Formats: sequence, structure tokens, C-alpha cells
Amino acid sequence: MADIQLRKVTILYYDITSLEPNHAVEVFPQASTGRVIISNEFKKNKSIIAVCDGEVTILNKIGDRVDN
Repeated sequence: MADIQLRKVTILYYDITSLEPNHAVEVFPQASTGRVIISNEFKKNKSIIAVCDGEVTILNKIGDRVDN
């Protein structure tokens, strides 16, 4: 039996109930093709924009700097 490979990713997504841009750092299993397998539980009520390798520091997002 092959070992399951895990991969840490940062996911950029919209919450479909508020359309607020968000991000999360998660660890998911990786298929033999290299593609991360995101659980249905995580995807619930989200529209995923991007999946980035590793932990990414988000400096600002849409709407974060409105006061300037």
C-alpha cells in the first residue's frame, strides 16, 4: 500500500454567503499526479479562487486598504 502524501497549501476563496475574500492554510492529501485533494467539507459554501503551494502570507486583500 502506497503512503499517502500530504501537502500544505494556502487556499484563496470567496465565502458564497457573503462574497468576502478569505484565505486558509490547510494540509490535504495529494494525488499521485501532484494535485491536492480538497475535501468536500472544506469546499462547502466556498468558491475557490486559487490553491498556492505552502503557507503564503497575505499582505492585503480587496477592501483591506479602503481607508487610504
